Amino acid sequence: MEKINIPLDPKDNPLFVKVLQILFGLVCLGISIFWFIFNLKADYTDSALWITVALLACFGIYLILSGFGKTKRYIEINNDEIFLKKNALMPFSKLKNTDIRKIESLPLNIIFRMADGRKTILRFGINYPEVIPVVKDKLKEFSEINSIQFDAENDVEQDLL
Repeated sequence: MEKINIPLDPKDNPLFVKVLQILFGLVCLGISIFWFIFNLKADYTDSALWITVALLACFGIYLILSGFGKTKRYIEINNDEIFLKKNALMPFSKLKNTDIRKIESLPLNIIFRMADGRKTILRFGINYPEVIPVVKDKLKEFSEINSIQFDAENDVEQDLL
């Protein structure tokens, strides 16, 4: 099985939108730095001002990361491991085939049951339903190659086929 990278958010923004995200993020970050310096010099500062500065800075950083494509969610399947980035801001998790005991397929979820008792849940949501069958087919192929139990008995889509 070759390396397969499946984006969980298949909609890709054009270059113009990415540039606008970066520019708007820099503006938000600049305003938050200005407010931070301005509030340090003020005699009286309210906690709401500090919360505003923090939220504006975080939003600016998120927009910049999004403009550079660092917030993409994806699942990458190799011969012997799965890289899963299910959250836009958190790093990916690496699932080795020897650590996976069972893969359960539900209508909008995939549950990876690990050998040590932990579980990792991939939630699809309803925004991009065209991604769900592709991911499930590739995971079924991965489980057959690596002799991992694949359970699709609770999956409504499998029952309809």
